[in-house]
Amino acid sequence: MEAERSLSAVRSNALVLLDTLGVADSSEALLRQATAFFFERNQDIAAIIISAGESSGAEIINNRFFQSNELDPSIVGAFLEQEREAAERCRQGEHLLINAASVFRIPVLAIFYPRGEGGAAIILFSSETLNNSFGGGVNVSFLINDAGDILVHPDNELVLAGANAANQPFVAMLRESSDLNLQTFYTDQDGKQYFGAFQKIPAVGAAVITSVEYDVVFEGTVATTRRNGYLAGAVLFASVIVIWFFSKTISGPLKNLTAAARKMQAGKFELNIEGNTQDELGVLADSFNQMSNALGVFGRFTNREVALRAMRGEIRPGGESKNATVFFSDIRNFTAISETFTTTFGADASNKIIAWLNEYFTSMVDCVEKTNGVVDKFIGDSVMAHWGTAYTSGSPAHDALNCVRAALMMRNRLAAMNRRRETDDPGNPHIRIGCGINSGLMIAGQLGSDERMEYTVIGDTVNLASRTEALNKPLATDILITENTWSLIKKYIIVEEMPPVRVKGKKDPVRFFAVVNLKMEKDGRQIPPRSLAEVRNLLGLEPPDLSKVDLDAEEKKYTIGAKQ
Repeated sequence: MEAERSLSAVRSNALVLLDTLGVADSSEALLRQATAFFFERNQDIAAIIISAGESSGAEIINNRFFQSNELDPSIVGAFLEQEREAAERCRQGEHLLINAASVFRIPVLAIFYPRGEGGAAIILFSSETLNNSFGGGVNVSFLINDAGDILVHPDNELVLAGANAANQPFVAMLRESSDLNLQTFYTDQDGKQYFGAFQKIPAVGAAVITSVEYDVVFEGTVATTRRNGYLAGAVLFASVIVIWFFSKTISGPLKNLTAAARKMQAGKFELNIEGNTQDELGVLADSFNQMSNALGVFGRFTNREVALRAMRGEIRPGGESKNATVFFSDIRNFTAISETFTTTFGADASNKIIAWLNEYFTSMVDCVEKTNGVVDKFIGDSVMAHWGTAYTSGSPAHDALNCVRAALMMRNRLAAMNRRRETDDPGNPHIRIGCGINSGLMIAGQLGSDERMEYTVIGDTVNLASRTEALNKPLATDILITENTWSLIKKYIIVEEMPPVRVKGKKDPVRFFAVVNLKMEKDGRQIPPRSLAEVRNLLGLEPPDLSKVDLDAEEKKYTIGAKQ
């Protein structure tokens, strides 16, 4: 189990790194950081080689491993040259485990596994930890591959010498057997009897063998006979064990309840404690589960992270001035869409529209939470969120950039959702949104009454963000930011300036900017979209005639007409 767990962990961890490095839109700096972080956590891994044939490949080297073991990284090339045949077998679909100690002169193993079509990945890692697990004693356990090469053994010299055990009777029996595990008596080349057992690890073409001398096996039987005279002591010992197990039936459930209470204190509400008894402890476990489920339901109606921080004293009662960023989004033409639901589905319209909105909100909330934001509330079809209030990413600029990242994620999520939807489907219509973002000073705090309270933000900065969102429709944009936000993060984003707007309550016209994209390059070129025209084309928006657009119209939510 230890061997299989260790080998599986090495392979899985390497796959995570390779998948991370394979993300197409990741920056070079992020890839370097991911590699450094991986080797910091996996110091036993010496190198990962991606082989796609004779003419291409890549090597990811853990320089710290080679420095600490006083090895030259070029030894990796020597090993690959020596194991060209194994690499070719791997590219043809075989999983292999090879002893590399003869080249490295320290216990090192290599996992070969196919990757893609005609490709292979080779992971070189120290087997020192496995060597410690395969200690000697009455039993002798060791690890071999499908060729009979000794990979791990209590006698380290056999590993370093690259010894092969294929000619040993029990190893030959293992290689010929189709069983995954077997226990049997056998006689070795010297005529000595042993009791042996093996367990194969098919995922890497290896097996663990354990053997013990025949005489040692039956020595236990003799010792048991000898101890029959101590029956009284054995009975006493059994009594102690029974009492101990009985005590565990009490202490075990109490420990589980204590651990569950600590998890609940940390914010994990939905737990399930198994109550295996019908006594008071079983009743207590059932009551705890009911409370846990109730808190889990309650957590969906509140901002769980904010509530936990307030409980820990990380959010002070009352209000605080925060230099933060606030966000509003709104679904375009939601009233008309609601009427279509009602006309099409009648009495079932409520369920249909709630399911449609919940799918939308689930994706949008995920974008906020992944960028370290706080969802303040849902206002009908609108979302209000803020960054840098309950917690911050380090600076107002970082918080503002995270907010814009969340809005761009929402744009991409909605584009993907809309592509999966049928055109003119009344039960699952396409969604277009407008996002308004503003940064500046605002009051953040726990607002409400003794009976009902929520953590929210108020102030002129919040009001301007709401009005910014409303300007998306006449300007045919989807993400608008104010000059306050733009001045914080202008070196990170691509924008196009919109006409200035006179906002009620503001002395001077306010500058607004339509967000195009983050400044991200691939192969020396900016990743699209690169202009507002490309954004509008992506979202299916017609460019407006700004000379005819009344940007003050959004301030007039209604008109009063004369009687007919």
